[in-house]
Amino acid sequence: MKQAIAAEFLGAALLTAAVVGSGIMAERLAGGNAAVALLGNTAATVAVLAALIATFGPSSGAHFNPVVTLVAFASRRLPARVAAAYLPAQVLGCAGGAILANLMFDLPAIQMSAHARTGLAQWLAEVVATTGLVLVVFMSPSAKEAAWRVPAWIAGAYWFTSSTSFANPAITLGRSLSDTFAGIRPADAPGFIVAQLAGGVVGALLLRVFEKRESPA
Repeated sequence: MKQAIAAEFLGAALLTAAVVGSGIMAERLAGGNAAVALLGNTAATVAVLAALIATFGPSSGAHFNPVVTLVAFASRRLPARVAAAYLPAQVLGCAGGAILANLMFDLPAIQMSAHARTGLAQWLAEVVATTGLVLVVFMSPSAKEAAWRVPAWIAGAYWFTSSTSFANPAITLGRSLSDTFAGIRPADAPGFIVAQLAGGVVGALLLRVFEKRESPA
């Protein structure tokens, strides 16, 4: 149990550090070209995510995401006591990862982001991104498969969603602590989190449909 909690905390922290840190580096090197910056941010994020899932999957299932944990609990794949331990570890890990990224780039440890991300279009995008993530995670037959399927989904969703696919309430809170390329205003975070939770519900309902169809075989 302690190992699993540590894996969730450390995995969430390193994932957030990768998202925020690569965003800072990409923006500094892109010379004002937002597309190049987003490409660099995407590449670093999915590479680290793949490595983290492969590394921590055997220890905790490599959730790093409250939505994944809540869906696992709701579908009876995860006991209540484990879910209750994972959630704070993920939130604290993501906050710590954002602070770490700020410090690595000689910025104040905690910054309140001024990056506006709001509106129906972006909320809808978060519902779609999170729904897809839930389906990919729980329909992957093993951690080995998830290690490429999940990053592939995130890489695509970075580019086809208007929100650039946060799809994670904990990382949303973490990103609000960095006034950089990957940041989000604290005032905008609740809208994203509600949309992500809604995406988790939609994903869970779709999982039940697919599981019922596959059960006879």
